[in-house]
Amino acid sequence: MITIIQRVTTAHVAVDHQIIGKIDTGIMALVAVEKEDGEKHAERLLERIINYRIFPDAAGKMNLSLRDIDGGLLLVPQFTLAADTQKGNRPSFTSAAPPEHGQKLFGYLQALALTVYPSVQFGRFGADMQVALINDGPVTFTLRSH
Repeated sequence: MITIIQRVTTAHVAVDHQIIGKIDTGIMALVAVEKEDGEKHAERLLERIINYRIFPDAAGKMNLSLRDIDGGLLLVPQFTLAADTQKGNRPSFTSAAPPEHGQKLFGYLQALALTVYPSVQFGRFGADMQVALINDGPVTFTLRSH
């Protein structure tokens, strides 16, 4: 699995002009499932997102995690992150998981997140979503589960 995490002061995701997930200070994570990914990959990715130290401590150093600051987490499925952009002018999605597998694994990630982290919101798999955020810093990282 692959994710782009962004430290945000606020973020929300809407479907059909209705906000379905919203957080204040925290992490907005765009998440893609690749063909070979399984539940262990989802578990590792979530662990990394929650514990990745990207928030400033009292000295202004990035030493605090999402868990440390009790921030919000917004997980948004985005299969385009799995694109191969090495050749040509059009992305290839050969490494992306088929929709059924992607939906199942994102669903597993959602269920797991609800059990291990109290402040989590979600985008909707397969929906046409509008995502808005204020990136704080800006601070953005790419994480992989393997």
